[in-house]
Amino acid sequence: MTDHALADKRNEIILKTADDKLARDVRTIPIREEAGIADTFIIMTGRNKNHTQAIADAIEDKLAQEGLEVRSVEGMREGAWILMDCDDTIVHIFTQSEREYYDLDELWGK
Repeated sequence: MTDHALADKRNEIILKTADDKLARDVRTIPIREEAGIADTFIIMTGRNKNHTQAIADAIEDKLAQEGLEVRSVEGMREGAWILMDCDDTIVHIFTQSEREYYDLDELWGK
């Protein structure tokens, strides 16, 4: 599988899992040229910290089932902003207040 096909498969799993777990306001933002750290941000909102943690757990589990690993996860204990390094994709799972405060949609979405 090519790198591009693998990234597409990974993103499809992440987006499907987010939908299955009822994540809100899911947005995919291509960032390659601006950042150089990844190709894509996937940003979503959970209802509360327990919900963001459940979304992150589910994404990690579904990727593992497909033989894809998450390089690292930050913020899981606090749950307000969980950052998942999924190779070429960085997943941001926020509570509503944290998403509004950091406003990555505006920062990277231009």
